[in-house]
Amino acid sequence: MANAPPIAGILETAVYVDDMEKAHAFYGGVLGLTRMVEGDRLYAYDAGPGETLLVFRRGRTGDDVETPGGIVPGHHSEGPSHFAFKIAADQLDPWREYLKARKIAIISEVDWPAGGTSLYFRDPGGNVLELAAPPLWPNFTG
Repeated sequence: MANAPPIAGILETAVYVDDMEKAHAFYGGVLGLTRMVEGDRLYAYDAGPGETLLVFRRGRTGDDVETPGGIVPGHHSEGPSHFAFKIAADQLDPWREYLKARKIAIISEVDWPAGGTSLYFRDPGGNVLELAAPPLWPNFTG
């Protein structure tokens, strides 16, 4: 059997929320992400070079969506989801201070066997976010 063709990375990751305006206040206001798309069921944010965070309105994404270019299959998530932002190791303390100043509780901090550190906190919708400093994974060294 032939090997799979190469994958270049993850283009999008998604979370599902009940309140889009609270989500925007958090992702755009607190985390400083630039919103690239604003719609009734979706906000899309620039999450770094070539990376996009999709924030979907929970309950509005289960049906297929017809577009001029084709059909986007329905999808959804129950309960809180998780994703991680990459940060430089020297940004851990500035992020700790920043989150504290905005009264956002760090719910967990993990020092990984490979040497990296992760800060975990929640968005207003209950999703678990992570700020991860290298070296967390063998392919994330800085």
